[in-house]
Parts: sequence; C-alpha cells; structure tokens
Amino acid sequence: MNNLDYGIIGNGQSAALISKQGSIDWLCLPAFDSGSVFAKILDAKRGGSFEIIPEGDYTTEQKYIRKTNVLSTVFRSEDWSFELVDFMPRYIDFKGVYNTPPEIIRILRPRKGTARIRVLFNPQMNYGEFPTETALHDSYIKSFSKEGSYESIYLYSNIPLKAIYDQAPFELRSMSYLLLNYNQKVAPVTTDQIELQVERTKVYWMSWMEKMPPFELYNEEIERSALVLKLLAYQKTGAILAAATTSLPESIGDVRNWDYRFCWIRDASMTIRILNRLRHSNVANRFLQFILNIISYKDEHIQIMYGINGDKLLDEHELNWLEGYEGSKPVRVGNNAYLQKQNDIYGSLIDMIYEYLILYHSTMHNKEDVWTVVRTLARHVEQHWKDPDHSIWEFRSDMKHYTFSKVLSWVALDRAARIARLFNMETYVTRWASIAKTIKADILKHGWNERMQCFTQAYDGTNYDAANLLMEHYGFIEAADPRYVSTVKQTYEHLCENGMMYRYRNNDDFGIPQSSFIICTFWMIKSLYRIGEKGLAKTLFDNMLKHANHLGLFSEDMDISSKRLLGNFPQAYSHLALIDVALSFNGID
Repeated sequence: MNNLDYGIIGNGQSAALISKQGSIDWLCLPAFDSGSVFAKILDAKRGGSFEIIPEGDYTTEQKYIRKTNVLSTVFRSEDWSFELVDFMPRYIDFKGVYNTPPEIIRILRPRKGTARIRVLFNPQMNYGEFPTETALHDSYIKSFSKEGSYESIYLYSNIPLKAIYDQAPFELRSMSYLLLNYNQKVAPVTTDQIELQVERTKVYWMSWMEKMPPFELYNEEIERSALVLKLLAYQKTGAILAAATTSLPESIGDVRNWDYRFCWIRDASMTIRILNRLRHSNVANRFLQFILNIISYKDEHIQIMYGINGDKLLDEHELNWLEGYEGSKPVRVGNNAYLQKQNDIYGSLIDMIYEYLILYHSTMHNKEDVWTVVRTLARHVEQHWKDPDHSIWEFRSDMKHYTFSKVLSWVALDRAARIARLFNMETYVTRWASIAKTIKADILKHGWNERMQCFTQAYDGTNYDAANLLMEHYGFIEAADPRYVSTVKQTYEHLCENGMMYRYRNNDDFGIPQSSFIICTFWMIKSLYRIGEKGLAKTLFDNMLKHANHLGLFSEDMDISSKRLLGNFPQAYSHLALIDVALSFNGID
C-alpha cells in the first residue's frame, strides 16, 4: 500500500517529492506552479521520474539531516552501501541576497564497498502531454519539449554523461553528483562547488531553526512541521502554498482531486499565525507584503485565493492524458474555487494582521498601508456578513448561511476594532465593536440547535461541522461555556471514528466524504484539551503522530480504516494544526 512515503525538498522556488527508494516522482520547474518535469506520482508510465537504481538486492533508509530540509537516503546491501543526499540550494550570499535557484542537486557518497548503479533520468515536460526529447552534449544532457509550449532542463554530472544517457550501470567509487537546473550553466560545475552548496544550504536551515525556542514536549514534531511550512513559502512574493502538489485524491478512485499549488488567504493566514508564535517574523513580513500588493486599491475585490505571483485567474482544466494517482481521475490544474465567495477569509486575515501588530507594532514602517487594508476588509464584512457563502469547505453549488463563516465575520470586526484601538481610531472601535456584537447575537440565535445541543453547520440546520470547534480557538466563546462543551462532545460523537475526524458527514457536490480530514482531528484534540479532557486529547494526539509517514510528514486526508495518507502532500493545514496542538501541550496558547 502506498502511504505517500515521500520526502520533500525545496528552497522557496519550487519543491520535489522523493520516494523512499530515492526516486524523484514530482517536480515542477522553474516554480511551484509550473508544468511538471517529473510526475510519476500521477502516472507511472507517462509522468517521468529521476531514479537511482543499484544492481542486486538492497534496502533503503531515509531521514532528514537534522534541523534541515536536506534529505538523506542510504542504500545498503551485504557488500556495499552508499548515501544519496538530495537538496535544493538555499542560502544567503555575501551580499545578503537569497540564492534560491530552480535547481536540484543529488550527491552520491560511497560508504562501504563498490555499488553498481544506474541513473534513470526520464523527464517528461509539461505534465507529459507530449514526448520529451533528451540529447547528449559535451558537458550536459538537455531535455526539451518539441510540441506544445517550449520548456527545457539541463543535467550536469561528474558521472560519465553517456552512461547516464544510455542508462548504463557504472561503479560508484567516489563522490558523484547530479545537478539538474532549469537554466543552462554559464560556468563549469565542480565538485568543490557542489560541496559548498550543500554546506551552505545546511547552515541556512539550521540557522533558520535556531530562531525557534526549544520545547519540552513534541519538539522534533514541531521542528519538522515548521520546516514544512517554510518550504511552502514562495520566496519571490511571500505567498504561502496550501500544498506542493496537485490532484492527489482525498480517497482512492474518487474525483475529489484538486490543485493546491496556490495561496489560499485563510490557509496562509493560519500558517503565518503559527510561524509568528515560533519567532519567524520574516515569513510574516513577506506574506503581509504579498497581501498589500494584491489588495492595492480600496475597492479591490478580494478573492479567497491567488496564484503565487498574485495571479487572479486560476481557471481549472483537466489533464486527461494522465492516469492519476492510483487511477484517481481527473488530474486537474488550476482551481475554480477562486470564483467562490467565502466570508470567513476576512476574519482569518484580520486576525493574522492583529497578531502581527501585537508583536511588531513598534517597528513597523508601513502602518498606514496596513490600516488601509484593515479598513477595506472590515468594510466588506460590514456590507456582506449577512450574505450566504460557499463555506470554508468550498461547497461548489450550495450557498447557505454557514455558522463558521458568521463566526469569522465576528472575528473580522472584533479584531478590526482591536486594531483601531491600537491606532487610536476610536470612531472605528465603536462602530466595528457594535456590529461584532450584532453578529454574535445572530450566531447564538440561528447557529445553535437546542435539540441537538450543538452549533450546526448552517443556520437553523441539523448537520455537524468540525469547523465550529474553532469558535473557542478564535475567542468567540469560552471553553467552559456549556454550549461549547456540548458542541465539542456532540461533534466528537458524530464525526469522530477510530480517533480521526470527518469535516462533516452530509452530502456535498460529490457525495458523502469518505476520508478523515487531518486538520479536523487536530482541531478536535485541541478542543478536548481546552474543555478539560486532557487525557483523551493526549491519547488522540500521540496516536495521530504515529500515522505520519516515515519522515513525520502529513498530507491533507487519511483513510479511516487503513490509516493511509491521502490528498495533497505535504499539507500546510495539517502541519500548522499539529504545531498548534503541540504548543497547547507545552502550555502555550
């Protein structure tokens, strides 16, 4: 059973997924949202891969070099062993400039004996729509598309290039490298440069991790999750991706296959909220600038999501020539959810801005810009909080008055009023606090079902929804409030199975969800902890951590019965919620 046993490497420019066996099965160049170079994860025959294949029987062991996003895979037989080190270079040069080239470096280091290996280099540009041609040159191998849009990549190595080109076996006797770049090199590649690149990259990641405080409980899990979140931050613009992949299904054979290589305002705001608590202000600064850039006018229509370069048109289409992950079709590129109305995004964003201001208010140079954005967002909530929307779960056809959307509308104006107080704008404080009070009363009247003793998915409805667990997390209601305690317990009883949570169990546009939504399990754990069920919360959390993959990584979903990971991978939502729960167990709210 495939359990998404992949590691991820990246540098803020793009990212690659590398299997337990050292095969690069997913990579897009030059950026996260570009066409794929390798997509074996979506089609074993047509997608393309970059593999290291030793002769004979062997085993592999994979782990990250501690406190980095540099991945080590050790191949071992009775007679030989060698290490494969994979990374994408990321470091700050002597001028203080970030170096994040669209490049992967693979280093092969003999450890014992002499292994005979083959390199299977099989790029398929543009999602493999048309065959890719590969040509051998004196100092590199070039692969390029001959049909469709033109793309090309260059492979450099100190291994005989003809052996790579012919997929012929060779003996690994000394340190060897494979450097894959979107761009053609203008200077010769040397082993000294390769060694310098890996050391610089390790130093960068370890220096980044040094900013974080140590934690008594779950320190390694917090660190790995933070490193995942950083990998999903796009260096060029500050956008935060929801995940590094497209079309990994929520359940095998299902049609819930979406492209997550975009910046959802909600997901990104939650990510920044967590990274701020871990003292990583630079990511927050850059994301805030991304927001200031996309909301550049006071009457700007604000989308729920954007391309990583701020693109607004994200039209969805299907790649019908790809088989899909284990036959799960269709494979989609783009995401039509950008057209949806989701009223909760304003609360998520203003809440993030408020927490940012609390931490960095005294040193900010762009307060007027931020204040203008807050006013723009708050004005939209004032005008539209009474409107129905598609909800946090992006129901494609069913617009209703969703309770969680109303709660986040309350959050938006509650935090906007607090921000106004920070800026001594008392007129706005009074106005926004008053509307927030009205919204809260409306939620308590229409979102609460007295018979069910629970806040429901939509106003005057009867469906349970895990999103309502966040009511207390955002300060809408006290943990000790009987209505919240009952909501947690009722939601646990009706949406939790085998220690894992569904988001909801009612029909949506594609039927009834079949898999657990990992972030919802973490929300439930934190909610149980907050209402005093700390023993149960810890048991559930420890059990969930056992179901991460071999490197501690989580996707979006999990099969309730088999516990296999499903959905796009790795998922920012899952890892930010993991950190949030772990901080609670460390006594940090």
